[in-house]
Amino acid sequence: MAMKAEDVRRQALELSDDERAELAAELLVSLEEQAESDGTAQGAEWAQELERRARLVLSGEAHTASWQSTRQSIVDELTG
Repeated sequence: MAMKAEDVRRQALELSDDERAELAAELLVSLEEQAESDGTAQGAEWAQELERRARLVLSGEAHTASWQSTRQSIVDELTG
């Protein structure tokens, strides 16, 4: 029986932060390769940018914040 995307997503979310970031980087590379073979330059550029950002997270250089903190900042900004 083939695995469905929802099953894969659910399992991926159970991985550690580092494992998820590494998996995301690998998936982005695969998209980049596909975009290059299709001649989709814009898609390849986005894949490169996403890969760059994923590598920053993996290396610990990226500043990250929890969704709760980010959401609260957005709410605070919108409500003055």
